[in-house]
Parts: sequence; C-alpha cells; structure tokens
Amino acid sequence: MEISAITRNVRLSAQKGRPLAREVQGLPVAAALKIAEFSPLKAAVHLSKTLKSAMANARQNAGMDVDALKVKQAVFDEAARLRRHWPRARGSASPISRRLCHVKVVLTDGL
Repeated sequence: MEISAITRNVRLSAQKGRPLAREVQGLPVAAALKIAEFSPLKAAVHLSKTLKSAMANARQNAGMDVDALKVKQAVFDEAARLRRHWPRARGSASPISRRLCHVKVVLTDGL
C-alpha cells in the first residue's frame, strides 16, 4: 500500500531540492528524517515537513505501522513562477522569475 503527501507552492527552486530527494529515496522513514533534519539546506525543512505529513497520513488514514514504512519516491517538481520586475534606467524594467516548487513524498510498506 502506498501513502503520499504533497506540499504545494514552496518558495524554493526545484533544482536545489532534487539532490536531497535522491538521497532519501529507498530509505526507511526514520533514516530519511534524520538526513532531512541534519541537512543545512532550506529544502530539508520542506522535505521533513512533507515526510512527517505522509507518516501522519499513514497512521491516521490507513492505520499502518510507521516504523515499517520506506520512502518509495521523493520529488521536487516545478510549480508556477512568480513574475516580478526590476526597475532599470529610463523607465524600463527587467523581468525577474521567482521559482516555486511542489514537494511530493510517497511511502510504501514494502519495496
């Protein structure tokens, strides 16, 4: 059985979170949480929150044992961008694209 959790519109570039997501795939939930909590990256905070949410979903909605769960998939996907402008000389403006991402974690009871 698979349980998932998604955190949407995180103010972070997906490119910066993907190495951390690759690192926790296939690990037991406890080991993945340790990696996320001791990492200095901003992405680790959001990955940790999403992992904890998926664990709570497994416990509350499916009645699964949290200690037996493994991370099947952890993904940082791109989301819509915030479009901004930076003022320039002579009344013109340069575009700025502030990136957002979605964090998705899928847990399973057996790999």
